[in-house]
Amino acid sequence: MKSIFSVLVENKAGILARTAGLFARRGFNIESLAVGETADPLVSRMTIVVDGEQNIIGQVEKQLNKQIDVIKVRVLDAGDAVSREAALIKVKAEAEVRGQITDIAAIMKASIVDLSQTTATLEIIDTPERVRQLLGLLAPYGITEMARTGTVALLKGANALSI
Repeated sequence: MKSIFSVLVENKAGILARTAGLFARRGFNIESLAVGETADPLVSRMTIVVDGEQNIIGQVEKQLNKQIDVIKVRVLDAGDAVSREAALIKVKAEAEVRGQITDIAAIMKASIVDLSQTTATLEIIDTPERVRQLLGLLAPYGITEMARTGTVALLKGANALSI
């Protein structure tokens, strides 16, 4: 079962390595990891997506809370959170298939941000599922390069993870 950890940490060197190490020691493969400053430059938010059993997820949550530089931890339920991922995807786009790629981009609400004689680079900001769907649609054309941000998530509505 996929779980999304939202972790507020002190914005200090080494916290990313210590946190990732905690997951590694528990045998979890981190599927997605995104880190950035919050509105407070002294605090960063880590969004970590892992796949694991619920009882183990609870143990990892407790271990995270014990770390000195961790301010707050919350495991987000998919129904209670808004999550997005950004991706840049470069695909082969010879003249004879360029129209098909443009149609796919329009249907998936992706933007073509660069176009050359032989390639097109698409940008998408959407749910991780929609990013995977776009990748599946573009794969037959030949994806030559790709960069993904990893998932970022916030609680829906007035709920907030704050200090």
